[in-house]
Amino acid sequence: MRRIPPVLLVATGLISPALAVPVTPNFTSGTMTSHTESTTTVNETIRQIDYQTGWSYTVTGTNINIPTTPAVGTPYTIMENGAPFQFSETYSGPGMIKDTTVIRSTSIMSVTDTTSVFTQ
Repeated sequence: MRRIPPVLLVATGLISPALAVPVTPNFTSGTMTSHTESTTTVNETIRQIDYQTGWSYTVTGTNINIPTTPAVGTPYTIMENGAPFQFSETYSGPGMIKDTTVIRSTSIMSVTDTTSVFTQ
């Protein structure tokens, strides 16, 4: 197939050349305003587990005969029979000692107002 040169097509009027016209804005000044609102919700679950690797043994009291090196299973005796007394013995072995869970939700609202002023 034979191609027809574009110059020949323009000369015969089958196609016309594109012409550009300058564009001039028809305003002298203006403003543009924008209002944007957004809300973000953050849901969190925080879990903290505390472990103890050793052991703890505590003995306290009043009117109780406590040896200098108390241990689990040590017999404790009242010092003055018939007098008031108080006794507390606590043993904590290795393992989990505290499990804390915090669940919280935080909402954040953002508002943006923008004004643009322009002149020619």
